[in-house]
Amino acid sequence: MDETGVLGLLEELSILLEDSKPVFGKSNMRQVDIAAAFEIMDEIRDTFPSEFSQARQIVRERQSLLDDAEAEASRMIDDARSQAMTIASEQEIVRISQQQAETIMGDARELERQTRAGAEDYADEVFGHVEQSLDTLLGNVRRCRDRLNANSMAGR
Repeated sequence: MDETGVLGLLEELSILLEDSKPVFGKSNMRQVDIAAAFEIMDEIRDTFPSEFSQARQIVRERQSLLDDAEAEASRMIDDARSQAMTIASEQEIVRISQQQAETIMGDARELERQTRAGAEDYADEVFGHVEQSLDTLLGNVRRCRDRLNANSMAGR
C-alpha cells in the first residue's frame, strides 16, 4: 500500500466506481468488480486501526505535555505566592505581592522561564527592603543600648 493510507484507498475505490459501466436502463446504477471493491474495503479496515491508534497516541502525548506544563506553571505560581506571602509583612508590600502574583499567574501560562525570572527579581527586591528595614532596626537598638549604658554609667 502507498503512503496515503485510507485516503489513497478511498481514492482507489472512487476510481473503481467511476470507471465501472452503467447498468442498462438505470443511470444511477453501475456494474462494479465486487472482488476489487471488497479488496479495497478490506485494506481500509486493516488500515483504520493503526491510523486511529497513531492519532490517539499523538493526542495522548500532546495532552500529557499540556498537563505537565500546566502543573508546572501552577506549582510555580503557588511557590511564588507562598514566597511573596512569607516575605511580606506590611500592607503595601502585601498588596504589591498580590498584584505580582496575579501577573505571575498569567505569565506562567505563556512562558515558564519568564515567570521564574520575574519571581526571582521580586524576591531580591523584597529581601533588599527587608535587609534595609533590619539595618534600620539594628541601628535603633544600638542607639537605645548606648543611651541605656550612658544613663547607667551616669547614675554610678
